[in-house]
Parts: sequence; C-alpha cells; structure tokens
Amino acid sequence: MSFTYNRLNKDDVAVLMVDHQAGLLSLVRDYNMDEFKNNVLAVADIAKFFNLPTILTTSFADGPNGPIVPELKEKFPDAPLIARPGQINAWDNEEFVQAVKDTGKKQLLIAGVVTDVCVAFPALSALEEGYEVFAITDASGTFNTAVRDAAWNRMSQAGVQLMNWFAVGCELHRDWRNDIDGFGAILVNHLPAYANLIQSRTAAENG
Repeated sequence: MSFTYNRLNKDDVAVLMVDHQAGLLSLVRDYNMDEFKNNVLAVADIAKFFNLPTILTTSFADGPNGPIVPELKEKFPDAPLIARPGQINAWDNEEFVQAVKDTGKKQLLIAGVVTDVCVAFPALSALEEGYEVFAITDASGTFNTAVRDAAWNRMSQAGVQLMNWFAVGCELHRDWRNDIDGFGAILVNHLPAYANLIQSRTAAENG
C-alpha cells in the first residue's frame, strides 16, 4: 500500500475556530475545562506564531450558544468573525465559505465546539470540496468520550486527519533551529510538563 506523507505546510494552512462560544463551552465534558481552554488558546498562539490566516465563526450567538470566548476575539481582533444567523454547519454559510476561499489556502486546521457537529460537519464539507482537512482533537470538545470517539471515527474514515495541538505546532515548525525561543515559549506556556522540563534543565545548568 502506497502512502504519501503530506505535512502541514505553514505557507498553505488556514485555521478555522468554530463556535468556541461561552454557552457551548458549558457542554464540553470530554476534557477538563481548564485543560480545554488551555488547548484552545495554544492553537490560537500557534496560529499567531506562524502567521496563519484565522477565521472565527459563531452560531446563534444572540441565543443560548452565547458570544465567542473573549480570549479568541482579543487574540484575533482583525480576523473575520462570521456570525451565522442559523446555519448549524458553518460550511452552509456563504460568507464563511468565501472567507475560507479568500485565504487561498488548501490545508484547513479546524477546531470547535461541539466535535460531532461544529467540527465534523464543516470538516466533511470542506473535504468534499477538495481541501486537505485536519481536525485538532484536543481543542475540540463535546458531551462525552463516546460521542467524541464516534465523531473522530466518522471524520477519520472520510479522510480528515486527526491531530492534537502539540503535533500541529511541531509539524508546522519542522526544526527547533527555526526559532528555539519562540516555539519553546508556546510549549512552556501551554504544556506544564514541558515547563517543568525546562526548569529542571535550567536548574541543572546553574548547578
């Protein structure tokens, strides 16, 4: 069986942050909420670090789903924020699809709430239209692990690639020497185990 390893290419990637809204976040039960928000903000920091075009979208924000979490709006003040009036699948919203097309990118990183709907539906739709789609597993959340696993299976069987934020960052960065301090700072800020590793090494070097 032949296989082609198509790596994430920082020059051909757009990031889609779908429905990370105050109300919807209360539905996330497959991750601890502090851990989940950390993962979402790690994705945001990766997008900023690599200067990836980023699109934000909300669904029914003036209803129970609530507004987008303020941290994302603060990190991307100039990014398109598509407020969908009713479409559940973001790909059914023409303005959202046009914003994706306007990036000119063919690789899409998607994260959102909830995994089985807000991530899976546009991921499958984009895949159908010829995009290479990557779902960021740990920056997407849903009701429980059974629902999450079923959504992951559905997407992966269709051809969506599943990655966590750490793998995304490493595949985009390729080589530590590209920017040791910059990329390392993201890991220190969002990965406690890595922060401990750095502290231990610093302490050893200082004797």
